[in-house]
Amino acid sequence: MKHSRLICTACGKEYSQEYFRCTCGEPLEIVIENQKLIKLQFRRSEMLESFSHLLPELKDNNFLSMGEGLTPLTRLENTTLDGLELFVKNESINPTWSFKDRGSYLATLDAINQGYRQIGTVSTGNMGASVAAYGKRANLRTTILISDSIPEEKIAPIAIYGPRVLKVTGDYGDLYHKSIEIGAKAGIYMANSDVPMRVEGSKTIAFEIFLQLGEKVPDFIVVPTSSGGNLRGIEKGFRELKKFGFSNTLPRIVVAQAMGCCPIHLAFSQGAETVSRFIDPCTVAHAIENPFPPSGNAVLKILRETDGITVAVDEASILKAQRDLAEKGLFAQPASAVPFAALNKLQKEVNMKRAVVVAVLTGSGLKYPTILEKHPSKIEITDLISLGETLERNPNCIQ
Repeated sequence: MKHSRLICTACGKEYSQEYFRCTCGEPLEIVIENQKLIKLQFRRSEMLESFSHLLPELKDNNFLSMGEGLTPLTRLENTTLDGLELFVKNESINPTWSFKDRGSYLATLDAINQGYRQIGTVSTGNMGASVAAYGKRANLRTTILISDSIPEEKIAPIAIYGPRVLKVTGDYGDLYHKSIEIGAKAGIYMANSDVPMRVEGSKTIAFEIFLQLGEKVPDFIVVPTSSGGNLRGIEKGFRELKKFGFSNTLPRIVVAQAMGCCPIHLAFSQGAETVSRFIDPCTVAHAIENPFPPSGNAVLKILRETDGITVAVDEASILKAQRDLAEKGLFAQPASAVPFAALNKLQKEVNMKRAVVVAVLTGSGLKYPTILEKHPSKIEITDLISLGETLERNPNCIQ
């Protein structure tokens, strides 16, 4: 027998499934109680089927799944990070090329089960494309609210699915809360960044990492952090693995942010109880450029309770990490390179010898191709007559 409750992460108030956020202003979390034998295994290609014993009761009667989840865990060798076992959880393999598909899938199923005919979200890119894809696939009227500062190249990959796209001027942090208020009046299921079902989707990342490491919990998990919903989900996944007897330990959570927008890092490093709005955010890592993260306070609580860590990295380090990952065969968007950049800094501050470390690569570099302008190509020019000689020449000797 399995049942679930919905409670506030701050005050503990309990709600029915119709709510997205507590009246105290903090995010809600689903608490699953399971009183039967739990199985945790990869089954076919469906995330919901693989982890059904640890997910809310949802039915996919309309074949909504597009194979989200079950992404690779790739070992990285020969890095400058000596003395640790480094893995990358490659979420760019999801249907719309980011981790957002896990939560969008479950949120869309929840919207259908609750009788909604409309779904929407607030987005800077990845989530907009994801909700647009799943919403239209489910034949729901779909609305995507985007910031007026979003790069133009991120709009077309959202619009291609045919949703209603509204560019909204004003503060992006305020847009999140306003959208939930207006969405409730308009009958729109707002599948925003840290709503309960999206957090449930993200926790399956932890389940997969555990299985892919041979039923082992990593020592550290490094997550690029914006709203905080994905990190909350990953932490919740490892917490539930321990709760239901699959593991005895928890990983140390590392929040990785860009210095150009690092409200959680600033609050934690200053010992603040709550997150303050980050003034004038500016970073190449647009996907995590959230000046006032809606789950910021919940993330601070997690960090305090689990001996967590925060790291902020500069723009040059992010671009270098993106190039380094590309040399390992992984083309990641700048936000996804932030954890890799953070590790170089973290290793100087924390003993990571012989540690198993997982960095979460949240989205594909193809989401932001303009970034390639910051990585000039090195191209040789030759002709057919000289081709043989050129190929035989040692490229390291080229002047």
